[in-house]
Amino acid sequence: MRIGILGSGNMADALGTQWARAGHDVMVSGRDPGRAAALADRMGARTGTWREAADFGDVVLLAIRDHAVFDVLREAGPLDGRVLIDVTNSLAPGFRLKEPAGTSFAERVAAAVPRARVVKAFNLCHEDVWRMTPPAFDGAPLAVPLAGDDADALAMVETLVRDMGCEPVSAGPLDRAGLLEAAAALVIGLWLGGADARAILPPVEYASGAPARR
Repeated sequence: MRIGILGSGNMADALGTQWARAGHDVMVSGRDPGRAAALADRMGARTGTWREAADFGDVVLLAIRDHAVFDVLREAGPLDGRVLIDVTNSLAPGFRLKEPAGTSFAERVAAAVPRARVVKAFNLCHEDVWRMTPPAFDGAPLAVPLAGDDADALAMVETLVRDMGCEPVSAGPLDRAGLLEAAAALVIGLWLGGADARAILPPVEYASGAPARR
């Protein structure tokens, strides 16, 4: 698969390195061409401008800080038919969502590039989790929720999730991406406060209460 990466920071590095290692053809772009070239060299990829990376990829990874996203998308072009993976968390101080209630950053991204096929994914974990080979805990692969409207786009992102040793799970259509963004705001705050965010939920067999005794 051809993957264009918009961004040359930590998330671009973590995910792009995993996909290059899995045999995908990767192109990196960034505001600092020298930094993008150095990252591309480390992962055995190529480098280009925002537009070149967007045109190169069957899949385009949006790994830019939220305040710069829409400027970068304007430079990258219309992304006609491309699968655009949005990993962005747009958070205000105190781990509060910047977007108004009932909306999501991913939907704003989709509105900015209406001819792209946007999938929200990879926004719940620190970049160092995505560097693990594989990201698995207690013998179980990490589950990665995906939100999107296009079945083919979701299937392509599911492949990339599995190539990292993780397990994709459906979070529903793109209008549920706000739930993933809100989940990130909640769990990041819990983790940084020293709480185990995974401990707030019971195992799936207890999701409806204690199993009935026989």
